[in-house]
Amino acid sequence: MRRLAVLLAAGALALTACGGDRSAERGADQAAGQGRRLSIATGNTTGVYYVLGGGLADQIGKGIPGYQATAEATGASVENIQRVVRGDSDIAFTLADSAADAVNGKGAFGSPQPIRALARLYDNSTQVVATAEANVRSIADLKGKRVSTGSPNSGTEVIALRLLEAAGLDPDEDVSRQSLGLPESVQGIKDGTLDALVWSGGLPTPGITDLFTSLGDEVALVPLAGSLEKMRAEHGPVYAAGTIAKDVYSTPADVPTIVVPNLLVVAEKMDPALAESLTRLLFDRKAELEKVHPSAGSITREDAPRTDPVPLHDGARRYYGQ
Repeated sequence: MRRLAVLLAAGALALTACGGDRSAERGADQAAGQGRRLSIATGNTTGVYYVLGGGLADQIGKGIPGYQATAEATGASVENIQRVVRGDSDIAFTLADSAADAVNGKGAFGSPQPIRALARLYDNSTQVVATAEANVRSIADLKGKRVSTGSPNSGTEVIALRLLEAAGLDPDEDVSRQSLGLPESVQGIKDGTLDALVWSGGLPTPGITDLFTSLGDEVALVPLAGSLEKMRAEHGPVYAAGTIAKDVYSTPADVPTIVVPNLLVVAEKMDPALAESLTRLLFDRKAELEKVHPSAGSITREDAPRTDPVPLHDGARRYYGQ
């Protein structure tokens, strides 16, 4: 019996050693990126972030050995930054104004957040859509109206509230404000429970396309030219003039708007080699990303490093030769 016990103990030690070896191998594989899964924080399911994020996830799986990625639907910019800081997401799409608030510890962020940028992407266009019946000609005309200002903790919400304030409106007193995602906002316009919605996204945004396709001239884009000067005076040059061309949504004429750059951000602590590979992927696989959504065509090697005030990640700097 004693001999049997000794043999069993020896066998157990051998199995433990083998298991330890396999654990060590798994740890080494994970450290080398073997079988590692990345989470990409995007936005509403009918927005460009989600569409382009899905395309990026696909290209990561094809272009970076040992990695797979998943695009996660979220409330967008502010939430995305919070997810990256918590470690719930590895990569995030965000508007530059929300990212600037994050690194400066302002707005929705109580202290500076440890995020870094991989690239400046395309510009988001602020799209304010109102029913023809509501007769909204400017942001000031939203007074007393039922308005969706976007998902809570989204870049759309940040811009919507700033637009209202720039027009002299109190978002909580002067409008009947609803914090809805884009799918719910579009449905609210269709159902007649909303007079207007605010959306910040690439062109064309699938959800806004659906709205104009379904309702035609029963809805209209609200021009924002009169809001830009006050927005820049209050919040800085991150806001710029833009145009929504008439062929984007088949509107009667071009509509002036306000644009904000989008950034792709990660945690400051991300491995520089991975950050460099992700940055390179944006350009090596740009043609494939453009097939997913045309906004990817606006990603340029010249503009990509221009992410101020969000610092570039060291891995991205390496790619850009900085």
